Amino acid sequence: MKQLLIFTNYFPPEMGAASNRIHHLAEGLKDEYEVSVVTPLPNYPTGKIFEGYKGKWRYTSTEDEVTVNRLWVYASNSKNKFKRLLAMLSYSFSICWFILTRKVPNKVIVQSPPLLVAFTCMLFLKSKKRKLVLNVSDLWPLAGLELNALKKGFGYSVLEKIERFNYKRSDLILGQSEEILSHVKTIVPNTSTFLYRNFPDFEPPELASRDKSNTGKIKMVYAGLLGIAQGVLKLCKALDYSNVEFHIYGSGAEAELILEYISNNPNLLIYYHGSLKREELHKALLQYDLTIIPLVNRIYGSVPSKVFEYARLGLPMLYFGGGEGESIVLQNDLGWVVTSGDYEALNTCLGKLKISELDIMRNAIQTTALKAFNFKSQITALKRKL
Repeated sequence: MKQLLIFTNYFPPEMGAASNRIHHLAEGLKDEYEVSVVTPLPNYPTGKIFEGYKGKWRYTSTEDEVTVNRLWVYASNSKNKFKRLLAMLSYSFSICWFILTRKVPNKVIVQSPPLLVAFTCMLFLKSKKRKLVLNVSDLWPLAGLELNALKKGFGYSVLEKIERFNYKRSDLILGQSEEILSHVKTIVPNTSTFLYRNFPDFEPPELASRDKSNTGKIKMVYAGLLGIAQGVLKLCKALDYSNVEFHIYGSGAEAELILEYISNNPNLLIYYHGSLKREELHKALLQYDLTIIPLVNRIYGSVPSKVFEYARLGLPMLYFGGGEGESIVLQNDLGWVVTSGDYEALNTCLGKLKISELDIMRNAIQTTALKAFNFKSQITALKRKL
């Protein structure tokens, strides 16, 4: 069987969209390729090596017929830019060691960002006999600029050059959105590209009748990273709770601040449930009437994978993030769109919704997801492109 190697910064047991994306990709390709994955020792999002992996320089295992090579990394989720750079450089060093000591197959997929990790792979793996596929999930450094994590200057110019280098060394570029592919084409017009959405591949649940709360209010849920870019704390403060109660799942930089706000405002209908594993979260989400997908600022190229995941669960959504995600929600009748940051319009929209209206939508949304967001059809088309 042909061999294929995937380099990624995130992989299960780490949770989140990035980890799920690469795991699904590996699973989808293993019937045609002997798939191996190179990834750091698991540490996201805590910035600490998980139990069972501590004290190891490397760890190799076979998981669902996929060989997983876990390499040493200086793990950190510090806000200190030097420590974050050190973490990326440490994994890049481990990748160099792996490449120099192992036989690398002729087909390789590299996840980007992080740009430096992708750069290491592109620098050392380019060969006339090898096909390098770059999987671009976010447009760094542009996304960093829009998130105010980066500023234009010498450092930003260096990152742009690295980005350009990565694209030019690629034989095929996968982009998670049309905006990403459009941006890539402005830099490397003749490079082969493929739209590879973050479609999920789990068994769709049967949408049975749900227990209704006695409040008579819409049970709205957010599940995911509790970071500054998502702005869930700001959402807690800005929501009008006359027609909704707000439930939160996840972890991240704002988690403690959200808990503190809930503690200081016990009369508000806000409930924090912590983090759940993906399968448990899916079951929990079925009890809610509506999900919200917020971003503080519109990020060019970004389409949250939650859109496709929630659609498969038959969960109506309120998209509050701008960009290409808005078009997907509207074109497929998945819910409502409100301009990012317009909390007055958000509360007006929520005030008009009815639980009965949301219930009716559930089956139609799931049916649309099974047809339009089909992982198996997409992976089949990708195999023809590889």
